Amino acid sequence: MTDFLVKHFIKNSGDVHDPAVRAAYGKLAGIVGIVCNLFLCAAKITAGVLSGSVSITADAVNNLSDASSSIITLVGFRLSAKPADEEHPYGHARIEYLAGLAVSVMILVIGVELARSGIGRILHPTPVTFSAVSAAVLLLSVGVKLWMAAFNRGLGKRIGSAALEATAMDSRNDVISTAAVLAACVIAHFTHWTLDGWMGLAVACFILWSGIGILKDTLNPLLGEAPDEALTAYIGKKVMSYEGVLGTHDLMVHDYGPGRRFASVHVEMAAEEDVMRSHEIIDNIERDFLQNDHISLVIHFDPIRTGDEAVGTHREWVRGLVQSISPELTIHDFRIVEGKTHTNLIFDTVAPHGFALSDAELRSRIQQLVTQGLDDGMRYYAVVTIDHSYAPIPEL
Repeated sequence: MTDFLVKHFIKNSGDVHDPAVRAAYGKLAGIVGIVCNLFLCAAKITAGVLSGSVSITADAVNNLSDASSSIITLVGFRLSAKPADEEHPYGHARIEYLAGLAVSVMILVIGVELARSGIGRILHPTPVTFSAVSAAVLLLSVGVKLWMAAFNRGLGKRIGSAALEATAMDSRNDVISTAAVLAACVIAHFTHWTLDGWMGLAVACFILWSGIGILKDTLNPLLGEAPDEALTAYIGKKVMSYEGVLGTHDLMVHDYGPGRRFASVHVEMAAEEDVMRSHEIIDNIERDFLQNDHISLVIHFDPIRTGDEAVGTHREWVRGLVQSISPELTIHDFRIVEGKTHTNLIFDTVAPHGFALSDAELRSRIQQLVTQGLDDGMRYYAVVTIDHSYAPIPEL
C-alpha cells in the first residue's frame, strides 16, 4: 500500500534530497494521518458514549490529537521546503524539526489530560457497558494504527525524517494503548472488576513516557547534536581516497535540517607540491561532496613538509610521546621553529570528548615529555594547542 501511494501521489519519489519531493512526502503522510485519525476518533467517541467508558473516550481524544499532529506535520513540511532568503540564508529545513517538536508537546499535553481523567475515574468509578460494537471499533483501531505506524516509519526512513519517525512512534503507542483499553473492557465484562480508570491512567503514563522520548529526539538536532559516527567516517574515508591527501582533522558538521548539511575539514597535503595542483584537488573534493552527497564541504589546506627528514623524524617522535599518554590522542599541524637556545615543536593534539585529563593537565604532561628531549643534545619546547573531537575520523 505504501509503495502504491508513493508511486501515484509523489513525482520523482526517489530524489529525496529535493525539498519539493520531501514536501510531497510530508503532504501524503499528513493527509493520510488526518483522514485515518478523524475516522477513528468519530468511531471511538460513538463507542465510548454507548459504553460509558472513559478509557475509550480518552483514546478517541488521543486520535483527535493525532489528527492535529498530522496537520502540524503537513504544514511543517510545506514550510520547510521554502528556499533560502535574506533572513534565513541556510534555508527553512529546520522547520521540519520544529514540527516534530510540536507533535511531541501535543503528545505530552494529551498524556496529562488522560492521566487526570483516569485518576478521576479511579476515585469515582462507574460501570462500563461492554458491547460487540465497542470491541469491533477497538480492534479496527488496532489494525489501522498498525498500518499507519508501518506507513509513517517507511516514509520516514526513505527521506530521513525525524518528524515522520515521531509520528510512527505515536501510532505504535496508540496500538498499545488501544489494546490495553480493549483488555480492560473484556476483563471488566467477565470479572466485574472496575479497571477502566486504572487502564486509562496506565495508557496516559505510557503516552507521557513516549512523548518525552520523542521530545528528546526532536530537540537534539535543534540543539546541535554530534554528527552521526557513520557520516564522519564516510567523509574522512572519502577525502582520504583522493590522491595527494595525507591526513584529515578538525571535521565539523552543521545540520540545518534534512538535506541541509554544511561541513568543514582540514586536509593535510605535501607542502612541496604545486599549490595550484593542491587547490585543484581540493576543489574537486568539495564539488564531489556537493553533487553526490548534498553536503556543502569547505576544506582548509594544511601544508605538510614531507621532504624534510628532520620534520618527519620529530613528528613521529612526538606522536609516540603523545600516544604514550593515551592511544586515543592524535596530533596534527606539526612544524619546527629553530632558535639559538632551543627548538620549538608546534602542534595540535586532539583529545576525545570526556578525556580523563583537563586541557591544562594534558598540555603540561606533553610539555614535560618533550622537554626531556631526544638524544641529540638539543633542547626542545612544546607549543601545544588542545583540540577536542566528538566523533572519530580517519587520520594519517
